[in-house]
Amino acid sequence: MQQEIRFATFNVCNLALPGVRYYDGIEPYTDEEYDLRIAWLAQQLDRLDADVIGLQEVFSAAALRDTLAKTRHYRDAWHVCEDARQPDGKPAPGVALISRLRIDDAEYHRLLPGENEFLLPQRNEPVAGFTRPVLRARLMLTPTRALHLFVLHLKSQRPDYIDDSGGATADAVALAMLRSLMRRGIDAWGVRRLIAETLAREAAPVMVMGDFNDSADAVTTRIAMAGAADSGEAWLRHCSRLVGRRDPLRDTGYTHIHAGRHDSIDHVLVSQEFDPAAENAIAEAIEVGYLNDHLSVPTPGASDHGAVLVRVRLKADAADPGA
Repeated sequence: MQQEIRFATFNVCNLALPGVRYYDGIEPYTDEEYDLRIAWLAQQLDRLDADVIGLQEVFSAAALRDTLAKTRHYRDAWHVCEDARQPDGKPAPGVALISRLRIDDAEYHRLLPGENEFLLPQRNEPVAGFTRPVLRARLMLTPTRALHLFVLHLKSQRPDYIDDSGGATADAVALAMLRSLMRRGIDAWGVRRLIAETLAREAAPVMVMGDFNDSADAVTTRIAMAGAADSGEAWLRHCSRLVGRRDPLRDTGYTHIHAGRHDSIDHVLVSQEFDPAAENAIAEAIEVGYLNDHLSVPTPGASDHGAVLVRVRLKADAADPGA
């Protein structure tokens, strides 16, 4: 049985095919730019050398396949990816999964669980779906031990304006920021409900990874981590909190730089089965690392996010769910 398993999450920043306009106002990649992008990304994936990698901002399954073909470690790996689309048919950023562990089942969730809908200020249409589809997958940690994995990309902090004017008044800007926050909170609530529904069907360890567009202590992140009301305990733990205290003078744990501010908005969360203090622990998160050197050194084709890498060590009896 493989004793150590490595998990990573990485927002790859607009992985799209050359000649395809993935956003209005942004020119499509040229062939040369595309080759630089996938060559750089392939190198980063090999540097991570993780057994499981969740990706965000993947616009094209073909572009992901092109990237994997350039790697050394993932040419034959399992992967799940789809060409996400906006309602008008234009390309949309999606999440994807690469795995050297067996994937038993995988499904994209677009609608919020339970046919729930939420109203936003000054919006006529209720919110009934995730900002971006959430990927749920069932992986096999061992031949007999399953893992429920969720890959997500919550709503960004970019203000949610009603039109393209950008808002003319301070009140308009404030309302646009509120709508953005509410969308991110709704996304997080939806993920929490997906976890609950999945565990109701099959009890198994859970891992959630992706771009939360918020800090580990943000309310939106804590919504996704929240457990049952009668338990008084969160379902999920942040991996960096499980591996001990960090030195604040030497900590390089950030995944994004904006306006000179270094933030960690990409996270890996785990259920109590990965907490060595829990009675039902089957594994221990032993290290959290960050592949982010490209954020401070301009590199052609590089992402604007760093990757998070988590090393997990399985207990000797982890293969037997009844142990």
